[in-house]
Order: sequence, then structure tokens, then C-alpha cells
Amino acid sequence: MMKENGYTIPFIFKLIAGILVFIGMFLTAMVFGAADIALKDVWLALSSGAKGDAISIIREIRLPREIAAIFVGAALAVSGAMMHLLGLTAGANAALAITVVFIPAANYFGIMIACFVGAAIGALMVFGLGAMKKGGFSPLRIVLAGAAVSAFLSAIAEGIGIYFKVSKDVSMWTAGGLIGTSWGQLQVIVPFISISILISLILSRQLTILSLNEETAVGLGQKTTQIKTILFIVITLLAGASVALAGNMAFIGLMVPHIVRAIVGTDYRYIIPMAAVSGAIFMLFADTLGRTINSPYETPVAAIVAMLGLPFFLFIVHKGGKTFS
Repeated sequence: MMKENGYTIPFIFKLIAGILVFIGMFLTAMVFGAADIALKDVWLALSSGAKGDAISIIREIRLPREIAAIFVGAALAVSGAMMHLLGLTAGANAALAITVVFIPAANYFGIMIACFVGAAIGALMVFGLGAMKKGGFSPLRIVLAGAAVSAFLSAIAEGIGIYFKVSKDVSMWTAGGLIGTSWGQLQVIVPFISISILISLILSRQLTILSLNEETAVGLGQKTTQIKTILFIVITLLAGASVALAGNMAFIGLMVPHIVRAIVGTDYRYIIPMAAVSGAIFMLFADTLGRTINSPYETPVAAIVAMLGLPFFLFIVHKGGKTFS
């Protein structure tokens, strides 16, 4: 917890500070890009029926894109706080590649369902590998199993793309871009992410008890099997929806929860809302950087996330997973 002269800063103040940073980052994302927009035009686009080139850019291109960034960042951070996502997003990517090849007529909803299934398969593979060695699960073992499954499933996705000559189509998602995000896509994806995060908040107390000690949770009357099943479904929905909308950026689910725990502690009643806000901030920042660092050309946001996430992953491995204990 953050202390100043022995005083612990209350969570509500930390959350308010996070929300203020989020608002500032959202406005920054709306203003800067290949075409810089005046803050006045942003306000007119959001609050009135005014028309104009700049306002059209905001309403039809930049606003849906940044809303997507907000929900993807929040989804990956919240799901990553509950379970390491290495392997889940790669599973969703592999399922997406298979769908593009064998069900080319699939609409966006069909692709999203495929990503859900792929994320679930990836999670089961990670659990399977993590449980193979005697001694049960450990944070480091799950991270390493996730890395192995992620590499395997990513290779499958790449192989399918090359063999069936659909690499260009698959890379629209796997490159991790929010380019071309439409209001129609948001109408499909946002409800899944919103409901999943809401369920996570509702179960945050039970999740905290489970994270401390499963025997204690049982002793307190928690229905651990049912709770774990619901949380597994929620994590799968969050990871699958994120991949369907923006591609594989699992490192967000690795970095943001760790940073959030350092700020708010280990209580999931605090971790989940702060992770949602922080994930949204991070994704807005990464997307804005991708649009401006080499303007008017775009740097894939997945590359930016990976550049920040890979050193973080190596740091965690170096620490032996203790940072997640």
C-alpha cells in the first residue's frame, strides 16, 4: 500500500486519481494522431450535433477506436489479474486463424465465438502443463506453461496462415491493431466485456478468499468449484473478446495487475476496479503512441505492448514468480 508519513492512502483516493488519469489519457488519445484535432472539436463531437471534417474523424474513426482500446485494456487487465493470460490469447488467435480458413463466411459474431473456444482450449492446456509436475500449481509454473503454450499455438496460427495463404487476413487481428474498429463491432463485443467485468466485481470477495487459501474458503462455506467455474468462463470471455477485437496482447494482463497490486494490495475488491481503469489507461497510451510515433504511418500497438511487456516477463521469471505470490 502507498504510505506517506505512516499514513495509508485510502483506496477511494487512488481510484479517483486513476479515473482522472484515465480522463486525461482519453482526451489525449482523441486529440493526437495522424491528424491532430482541437480539443474544442472533441467537445463538439461528443456533446452536440455539429458537423465538419474534424468532427467526422472523431465520431466515425477515432471515438470507436479509443472505446475499443478502453474495453480491451480493461478486459485484459481484469482477466490477467485473475489468471495469467499467456496461452489463452494465443489459443484465441489459433482459433481465429482456423475459422478464417475453414469458415470464411463467418461473421464477426462467429469469429468472436471461435475466439472464446480457442481461449478456453488454451487455458486448459496451460492448466494441464502446469499440473503435470508433482507439487501442484505455482505462479512461476503457470507463467512458464503459458509461455510454452503461447509459443506452440502462435506457431499453429502462423503455419495455418502461411499454408493456406491467409496470413494477411489473420494478421488483421494478430498484429494487435484497432484500425477500422466499427460501431457494429463494439455493439457485439462491449456487452460481453461489460457483463464479465461486472461478474468479476461481484465475485471479488470470494476471489480474494480463494487466493489466500482454498481450505479456508471451504471452511467459510464458499462453493469453490462453482466459483472457479464461473471465473474460468469470465476469464475466457474477456480474453476471447479482446482477441476478437484487437489481437493478441497478453502482456497487458501480465504487467498491469502486477503494478496494480503494488498500489492497492492483494484484495480483489480493490484490484479489479483499479485493474480495469489502469488497463484502459495503458491501452489508450499504447494506441496513441502507435498512431503518433511514426505519423502518418502506424506502429502496430502489439509491437509497443510487446516491447514493454517482454522485459517485464523476463523480470518476473528472474524473480522466480515471487512477484505474483
